[in-house]
Amino acid sequence: MKKFLILILLIFIPFRSGDAKEISPEEMYKQRMDLYKKTEVVSGVPWYFIAAIDQYERSIRHVRKDLPKPDGLTGFYMDATHWSGPLNPDKGDHNPLTIDFFSGKGRDGNGDGKASRTDDEDLLYTAASLISLYGVNDTSVRIALWNYYKRDKTVSAIMANAKIYRTFNRINLDEKAFPIPKEYNYTYHNTWGDRRGWGGRRMHEGTDIFASYGTPVRAVRHGVVELKGWNKYGGWRVGIRDLHNTYHYYAHLNGFAKDLKIGDVVKAGQVIGSVGSSGYGPPGTSGKFPPHLHFGMYKDNGINEWAFDPYPHLKAWERAEKT
Repeated sequence: MKKFLILILLIFIPFRSGDAKEISPEEMYKQRMDLYKKTEVVSGVPWYFIAAIDQYERSIRHVRKDLPKPDGLTGFYMDATHWSGPLNPDKGDHNPLTIDFFSGKGRDGNGDGKASRTDDEDLLYTAASLISLYGVNDTSVRIALWNYYKRDKTVSAIMANAKIYRTFNRINLDEKAFPIPKEYNYTYHNTWGDRRGWGGRRMHEGTDIFASYGTPVRAVRHGVVELKGWNKYGGWRVGIRDLHNTYHYYAHLNGFAKDLKIGDVVKAGQVIGSVGSSGYGPPGTSGKFPPHLHFGMYKDNGINEWAFDPYPHLKAWERAEKT
């Protein structure tokens, strides 16, 4: 049955393989979506779960030195040992039968009789097969992801990606927004690395954008609300993770947007709160410094997470909105 479906897909949904760098972004997204939908038909796994895994893997490969940089349409990567099987003497094995015999995970996704680590269709079908063994509801997918990645943060990031894709029903989600609307007055400069003394000596991990109380604060990218509440340093704050596995931190807020809650999908430019001066004390503390938004960015690479300077990104988003 699977081979019959693959044959039908090859006839009626042609796929042009090639280097993703050689095509326009619009064509790249179209070809990726075609691949995701094809894999959904063959595997029974909803396309947004496949896309979520693929995007997560792409994002960590861009920042990991121990993984090859993605240079094709797909981002999913599996090393030779896991693909061919731990005891398989041929680490470059393409034969689905011997791969299966040695308990390898590599699968033939296009019916050509080969399971190749460099074939986009084989890669995505293999990714889908990791899920299909457990089921395709959210709980089953979480279990499948945990059994493969063994990391809670990775499972949460992939499920967030899937939620975003399912909400917008597309993968071309590159919109960006400066956190303060351009019609409001604000000022900022690079405060990354400045010293902070309250609560002990520490480094300032972000950029402070000064504006009046109540000035709207917007999400800079599409993402999922991962954190909302009080912190003695950041006051009322919101944390949002985007499709690139970057965590955006908005602190010292005066309040939150109505009905905003953890788990919500937000879009770039959506108001999530307002500028305030909360923090540096127990819940409700305010006014210990001028009103401003503390904006931070954190990158996760599948092993650990670290802060990086958001200032260059803020300048780029600001310029884009003014042109």
